[in-house]
Amino acid sequence: MGEKTIPILPCQSLGPLLDFYRALGFEVTFEQRSPNPYAVVERGGIELQFFGLKTYEPTASVSTCYVVTDDVDVLYAAFRAGLKRAYGRVPTRGLPRIGPLRDMSYGVRQFLMTDPGGNCVRVGQPTSEDQHHRPAPRETYARALHHASLLADSRDDPAAAAKVIDRVLGPGADGPGGPDGPAPTAAQLVRLLVLRADVAERTGDEETAADAIRRALAVPLTEEEREQVRDSLVRLEDLRSREQA
Repeated sequence: MGEKTIPILPCQSLGPLLDFYRALGFEVTFEQRSPNPYAVVERGGIELQFFGLKTYEPTASVSTCYVVTDDVDVLYAAFRAGLKRAYGRVPTRGLPRIGPLRDMSYGVRQFLMTDPGGNCVRVGQPTSEDQHHRPAPRETYARALHHASLLADSRDDPAAAAKVIDRVLGPGADGPGGPDGPAPTAAQLVRLLVLRADVAERTGDEETAADAIRRALAVPLTEEEREQVRDSLVRLEDLRSREQA
């Protein structure tokens, strides 16, 4: 026997949603307007189906699905490029949007994108057979990154993530915000600042986002360190492009 699971997700209007998935490289393989709005999009082994509902509110959506891939980096690059062509930039907040690519603490490398219908599509590649959450590191800045990343992505609580980062980087904190503790490594500082800019933008705090972007760009990095923070630098490019738009 062969089985296949196909998510059926809601949207308010098919038009903008199908344009979004076309930009990502999907093909619309079925579309109807009557007796009820319904559409199917496919890309490789990914198939998503959608139904229209006039009373549906995309900004209040909690619908989601997970796409497992064996090359998340290739999909992420392709999706970013398609969105940039379609929208003139990579959308990082509002609807639609695409989040950063990250190595999560539960053995998955993934990113989140949210379509115009408010559906969150998680795209990930397992990096370990153990999918349980790892314990938080003890070191101050690694621990802050661990908790802030989980709050920002897994819990979708950017405000809480901001508080975690501000406790270690803000005025009066140890490290760069105060003289009483060790400073983070350059790689840690860039990761923390890019994540701070990301969550600030998601909460509409443009001043803090701009400051964090400026500070991240000013951190000197060796070639080895640039490779360590490659994902953060890609996200920094997206955030900077939005700021300049």
